[in-house]
Amino acid sequence: VLSGKGGVGKSSITTQLALALSLAGHSIGLLDIDLTGPSIPRLLGLEDAKIKQAPGGWLPVQVHPAQLLPPVVGAPLPNGRENLPNKDEELDPPWPQDGKGGAILPPRPIGALYAISLGFLLPSRESAVVWRGPKKTAMVRQFLTDVMWPELEYLLIDTPPGTSDEHISLAETLLQHTSNASPKLAGAIVVTTPQAVAVSDVRKELSFCRKVGIGVLGVVENLSGYVCECCGEEADLFQKGGGKAMAEEFDVKFLGAVPVDGQWGALVEEGKRPTYNRDDGGEESDEDDEDEDRSTGRKGEKEMNGQNDGTTAKKGISSAEPDNDLLVDKYRSCSLCSIFEGITRNLIGLVEKGRM
Repeated sequence: VLSGKGGVGKSSITTQLALALSLAGHSIGLLDIDLTGPSIPRLLGLEDAKIKQAPGGWLPVQVHPAQLLPPVVGAPLPNGRENLPNKDEELDPPWPQDGKGGAILPPRPIGALYAISLGFLLPSRESAVVWRGPKKTAMVRQFLTDVMWPELEYLLIDTPPGTSDEHISLAETLLQHTSNASPKLAGAIVVTTPQAVAVSDVRKELSFCRKVGIGVLGVVENLSGYVCECCGEEADLFQKGGGKAMAEEFDVKFLGAVPVDGQWGALVEEGKRPTYNRDDGGEESDEDDEDEDRSTGRKGEKEMNGQNDGTTAKKGISSAEPDNDLLVDKYRSCSLCSIFEGITRNLIGLVEKGRM
């Protein structure tokens, strides 16, 4: 996952691609080679995890094993169809609705997810990595050759911005170990934001891929629009379409546009399951409940019992405290999940086509 521009959300995109691929039942590895700014441990909620040393090399951190996830009530209905190149594609089966504007998702088998990052080796979040180019190159090669991954179907690599030492070392090592008898380097996913200044820098990354012989699977436009935290609807807050125009210019596939959703930030920063306040005509009953509470001097029944069905939230902020549910399970309640499920389906199709 590449970009010639910093701050476009590569780590966020990589993490959500990994979660979506795991939800599709695939066994996934997530490798973070952003050595000076490793953010994958924080996004996964695993900052206290540490890499273990084994006789044959390093053991990756297990984010979650393969298992069956329970049903989810109140998940957002798919709203990312307009972000896909094929508007007629079905994002999800027609899940039953919960009567409050949300979907009821059935139990779901998922694949295992593992991760490696320099962040797992540092003493704390504030620890600085001050390395020259040769040491960065050596660490990248060690991550690529000395990690004892379990059997994986896909390995996602989160990279730093630019086209410097880490990228050159990554390209050389991956291409060197690519042969007809070993898993192939499927290609690069290039991330940009819609603004012209970002697109102009990301163009250099596409040129870099061509120079070093890495195929480009497609372009993702991040921060494209904004998901309202009250209702989950999408609106254009920033510019839109820069990534798609760049993809057309370079003749590469446009994988999709990803809007801003504050609930995704609350999920990775605070561990809260995303919830959305939906305008489904239920305001009157809510007001009646509040009037009754004031007149009787009692707290609402749900508040007294500590219940929260995960379907509503005040002003889009989750009313649930951080829980022990898996990140991938809580991600199913995020509005971005359906968008990334569509993107990953496109990616899987492109990768499988390239293997034929």
